[in-house]
Amino acid sequence: MYFEQMQKKVDELKKKKDIIILGIESSCDETSVAIVKNGREVLSNIISTQIDIHTRFGGVVPEVASRNHVMAITNVLDNALSSANLKLKDIDAIAVTYGAGLIGALMVGVSFAKSLSYSLNIPLIAVNHIRGHMCANYITHKDLVPPFIGLIVSGGHTAIVEVVDYIHFNLIGSTLDDAIGEAGDKVARVIGLGYPGGPKIDKCAKQGSYSIKFVKDSLKKSYDSSFSGLKTAIINYVNKLNQKNKEIPVNDICCSFENEAYLPLIEKTVRACKEKGYDKICVAGGVSANSFLRDNLKKSGDKENIKVYFPDFSLCTDNAAMIASMGYFNLLNGVGLSDINLDAVSNIPL
Repeated sequence: MYFEQMQKKVDELKKKKDIIILGIESSCDETSVAIVKNGREVLSNIISTQIDIHTRFGGVVPEVASRNHVMAITNVLDNALSSANLKLKDIDAIAVTYGAGLIGALMVGVSFAKSLSYSLNIPLIAVNHIRGHMCANYITHKDLVPPFIGLIVSGGHTAIVEVVDYIHFNLIGSTLDDAIGEAGDKVARVIGLGYPGGPKIDKCAKQGSYSIKFVKDSLKKSYDSSFSGLKTAIINYVNKLNQKNKEIPVNDICCSFENEAYLPLIEKTVRACKEKGYDKICVAGGVSANSFLRDNLKKSGDKENIKVYFPDFSLCTDNAAMIASMGYFNLLNGVGLSDINLDAVSNIPL
């Protein structure tokens, strides 16, 4: 009976001119609530970050993240509604990240979303966090439509995908070990930059040179990637210098890391785009804010007459606006309708 009732509400929503989705994101260390109209117009996007809290630990501590989500989420919701000048009665549906991510952190957002959906008697839409990242581009670029090649790069994921339409993705290549953002964080830690590592590596790389050759791409002919070997080579290099009491060339290491991590990934992404016959590449995820990736992928795209899209910097990190956007497209296409039995899942396929 519940699903029949909610399906009727979804069918009614599809007839509306404007659909207002409230999105909830809590997969890692950002507590976010956003309100988005028609999948592209952000009415509010409130993010409460825990970066300062986790910096002292050198990375995200799952239990600490979960507790801080619990403490923050009600206030974040209130701020999102106030910023959009709306009330809960104005919301048409709730979209929530149910995976992938830290299980305890996800449970906070999912539980909160289920309670809101049940109390308001409006549809609950489950959203895949990884796919949600791609929707940041639909918000930034209002006229962007699939199909295109997507590059998802973050602390937990690295994947080249064929985005056939708003809900159908085909995986072309992925990392076989560490995600590119994860490898960057580990490299930053070993050279003393601390957490979060990506922005700090990006800054230091601009002052260094590609003077250290660590590894060659062993998967050059494949669309898959591997970053564990590069990470390990840098760790071993730094350990040897420490044993000899030699200075660590931090800037050069950062520059070399970016060249050896990003350039092969850029080449594979452009090659995939050409092979599939597309003329658009969309990048998403926290690492999409990296200036080396942005500059070099755009240059490669220009050479091949491929348009490259990046989200606004504010939408690169985990945020609920992208989740609300994905929830909108899921709703229109009959995907993700859930009830109070929705569970958080730490690992889900693309």
